[in-house]
Amino acid sequence: MTDTQGNSNRLQQHAVAGSRPIGSGIVALAIVLVLIAAVMGSWYTIDQGDRGVLLTNGALSSAVDPGLHFKLPWLQRVEKISLRQQVIKWGCENQSDCGNLPAMQAYSRDQQPANMRVTVNFHVPAAEVSNVYINYGSIEALADRVIARKAPQEIKTVFGQYDAVSVIQNRAKFNKDVADAISAVTDGPVMIDSVQVENIDFSDAYEQAVEARMTAQVEVQKQEQNLQQEKIKADIAVTQAKGRADSVKAEAEASAYKTKIEGEATAEAIKARAAALANNPLLVELTKAEKWDGQLPKSMIPGSTVPFLELGTPAPAAN
Repeated sequence: MTDTQGNSNRLQQHAVAGSRPIGSGIVALAIVLVLIAAVMGSWYTIDQGDRGVLLTNGALSSAVDPGLHFKLPWLQRVEKISLRQQVIKWGCENQSDCGNLPAMQAYSRDQQPANMRVTVNFHVPAAEVSNVYINYGSIEALADRVIARKAPQEIKTVFGQYDAVSVIQNRAKFNKDVADAISAVTDGPVMIDSVQVENIDFSDAYEQAVEARMTAQVEVQKQEQNLQQEKIKADIAVTQAKGRADSVKAEAEASAYKTKIEGEATAEAIKARAAALANNPLLVELTKAEKWDGQLPKSMIPGSTVPFLELGTPAPAAN
């Protein structure tokens, strides 16, 4: 019994002696791991376009700019806030792109229902990073409370100030009015960059009515154009006829004037000839003599006389 107990004691002593190095190795490994974790957790980086919020035991210590920084392991942590442009959408063709936001539905001033696709672009100013974290915790919560809950009502209010026709004809003005309205009610640490009303979809019945009205307007415009063309053709015909009439009138006046001048010339000639005959009675006989060829007629009417020239009495000879 004594030998057996001695052997048992010696085995226990050897087991205790062997467990001491194993335990020491585990403790050393744990210390090394703790040191590695402390070293790895003592530095961090902030990307360009982001800002960091340094928290010490949950309390805000400071806002951190981009770059490499150090912190106390386990006591401090960093939350990142993006300064990049963010987007909120309503009325997406694929509803999953809009998250939990409902479709944007509104009524125009003339009570026409419409579904709209609206996009709001915004960003957080660098100076407002601490305010965002303290009051909202994240950009998502900020967007939900400051923009997503207020913007739909403003869009519907502005849309209700337009009738269905004018909102289509004045898209740029409507878009600007919507952007101004959303910017006016956005009172949080956020900057509205732009607002786009990308699509306005009215009911099928209204769109068919608009299409029919536009078709009728096109037909009326076509008829007006045809009427205008006919009027132009008529004006051209009248102008051409007036031109021809003026031409005929001018020719008649020219002919009449020519006849008048010729008549006046003939009358003047006759008048001059008559005056000459009156002053010279023998001029007729002279003309006959000038025109006589000296031949007597070869045939004569019975009982007629032989033509002759009447010669005057010769003038007495001078002494």
